[in-house]
Amino acid sequence: MKIGELIERVDETIANLKIAIVANQSRAFESPQTSYEFIQRALELQEDLDDLMKAREMLSKLDPESDAEEHFSREELEEFLKLLELLKSSNPHAF
Repeated sequence: MKIGELIERVDETIANLKIAIVANQSRAFESPQTSYEFIQRALELQEDLDDLMKAREMLSKLDPESDAEEHFSREELEEFLKLLELLKSSNPHAF
């Protein structure tokens, strides 16, 4: 996998998390009984987003045409891809 492809996956996940944060923040105003849960979820998602933004910044410093395996071990890359897939597929903004 090329670094450029990895950056694209990170960008897709970042976009999904931004949507989820806005959705959770909006839902916090629906009901006093559920506002805490939505605010808490938005904060958790913001932490995940911050971590992904740092990872993207680090990846953007690398040559987009180089292979990711040149910079990361196979295990690190597999774990990171699993994390991205988990964050992207969980659809935390869909209720």
